[in-house]
Amino acid sequence: MIPPPKQTGTALPFPAVPVRLSVVIPVFNDAEALPELHRRLSAVLPGLAARHEIIFVDDGSRDRSVEVLLDLQRQDPSVQVVELTRNFGQPNAIAAGLDRAAGDLVVVMDSDLQDRPEDLPVLLEALERDGAAMAVARWSDRHDHPLKVAASRLFHAAANRLSGLAYPSRVRTFRALRRSLLDDLAAFPEKNATVISLLTWTGRDSTVVDLVRDPRFAGKSGYTFLRLLKLSLNRIFSHSLKPLRLAAVVGLAQTLVSLALGAWLAVRGLALSQVVPGWAVLAVLTAFCFGLTFLFLGLLGEYVGRIYVEMQGRPRYIIKKVHPGESNHA
Repeated sequence: MIPPPKQTGTALPFPAVPVRLSVVIPVFNDAEALPELHRRLSAVLPGLAARHEIIFVDDGSRDRSVEVLLDLQRQDPSVQVVELTRNFGQPNAIAAGLDRAAGDLVVVMDSDLQDRPEDLPVLLEALERDGAAMAVARWSDRHDHPLKVAASRLFHAAANRLSGLAYPSRVRTFRALRRSLLDDLAAFPEKNATVISLLTWTGRDSTVVDLVRDPRFAGKSGYTFLRLLKLSLNRIFSHSLKPLRLAAVVGLAQTLVSLALGAWLAVRGLALSQVVPGWAVLAVLTAFCFGLTFLFLGLLGEYVGRIYVEMQGRPRYIIKKVHPGESNHA
């Protein structure tokens, strides 16, 4: 069992009877896996917390996910279903679930059963044992295509290098959090940064737990090559100015190389009396300079675009409807 909650001093708009454990699950086109996921969670949760809730956030699914979730809620009052108006992306669906989580401890996991519900006790035990604010699952084994694994590791290494975040390798969504971390998140006004990267940015003590990642229960993963690239770029641009500084360094190097090349051509033409084909050199330098110029304009445009989006003040997500549960098992 989880020990009694600690008082955080934060007033929350939740029922007077406290919820000990919240499980937040973003859902996108996983209708086939949901009944099995709920069955396995229902077998684990009563032994972890006397009072708990399961928050499913449907991120604009196009299959029968919402219908299945509402059927599950009729069977289990601890299930809460949050419908978003469209697909806002997994990070924003997680944010929607965390905003409604009432638990002193919160678990975030995927809906495709690659995260094992039976591993919840392991994460929570590590959280308590190490006195950390967050326990993160690290996959010692994952049943994905080798190319996807290689791409994921490449993007992860590049994002870590450029963003400056000490983000553990081979980790994904599955983690357990303390209420203090959610209180920290409330202080962040930005909309572009993902919740997972912000949790890392806080610098709160965390512990890593090695677990095995199961194959998907059904369907195909939504994490394509382009989506992995987008998430990696988002982590870089949301937390670092290194791309701009790198652009300045490359621009300086380009200037020095151009000066050196100009001096070498001058020596060849004046001192050695050698004929230099000027059109060829001019064409190469022009193409090189224009390429770098457009690259750096793209970097500047990315940052300016993010400032524009933040200034608009649009919400991370829009809720279509909430089907509240009763956070039962008191």
